[in-house]
Order: sequence, then structure tokens, then C-alpha cells
Amino acid sequence: MRAKTTIEQKVLTAIEPSATQLGLVIVRVRLFGREKRKILQIMAERASDHQMGIKDCTSLSRAISAVIDVEDPIDGAFELEVSSPGLERPLTVRADFERWQGHTAKLELDRLVEGRRRFKGVLAGLEDDNVVIDLEDERESALMPYSWISDAHLVMSDALLKLNKTVDTKETKT
Repeated sequence: MRAKTTIEQKVLTAIEPSATQLGLVIVRVRLFGREKRKILQIMAERASDHQMGIKDCTSLSRAISAVIDVEDPIDGAFELEVSSPGLERPLTVRADFERWQGHTAKLELDRLVEGRRRFKGVLAGLEDDNVVIDLEDERESALMPYSWISDAHLVMSDALLKLNKTVDTKETKT
């Protein structure tokens, strides 16, 4: 889920070594827009503490711009947007579902399950190849096969705001 299309996968493969050299992990690559206005969105974070500051964004942007110019995976002009994943961050790898256990998330599946594709609830980790989620509208946990998830992200909550405030304070002090 870090890269959905062939072009996004090519971009991810091309830029990942540069990100790694900077101590960053690519969270997600997305190409939005049409012929006249395309935006290449790169979300990343530091491998050490899962944060992403302005200096990190600038460094990554400069490093990957050169790589993308050489590799040229995108037809035509595009705008490059480099950012942190933010509070309502996408969940793009299996480890995200364990790391963010206890937080509310929205999942979208690539198929219907009991007549629906979208689910919201509290993440309860992983069980084999399934994401465990305590659905907000049901009394029991559901197991969603990881391979069925087409999109997932955290939902804003007081717990996320508090966690972010703690991180911001730590970054300011250092």
C-alpha cells in the first residue's frame, strides 16, 4: 500500500535509497491529478523516531528531485510534494497496525464484506495475516485479511493529539 500503481512503485524503488541515506523511511508515494496538473506526493518519516521536520522534508525533496529527474518515471510535468504522514497518517505496512494498536482507524477493503467496504474501529494488532479491529458499531473484534485492505489511516483523537504534543515538546527541548 506504500505505492499502488506501477508508476508509484517505480518512483518508490528509485527514491528509497536516497531516503535511507538520510535516515528516512518512505511511508507512501501517490501520484494525483491529470494531464495538466500532476502532484507527486511523498510522505516520509525519520526511521529513528517516526517524526519528520521541515529540514527533513527539504533534504529529502532535494535528494529525490535529482533521482526523479534522472529516472524520469512520470510523463510530463508534475509538482513534487514532500511531507510528514501527519496525525491521520496512512497505515501502509503490516507493522503500522501493531504500532498504532489502541488507536482508532478507518479501513477500506478491495471487496465487500457483509455488504460494505469501509470499517472504523480501534486497532487491536495483527493475528497471522489479519488485522484485528474492534469495530465501533459491533461488540466483537473483526479479522480483516491484510491483503484485502486497499486503504487505511488513523482517525484524529485526543490520544493522538496528546501523543503528538509530547513528541513536539521533546523535539523543542533537544
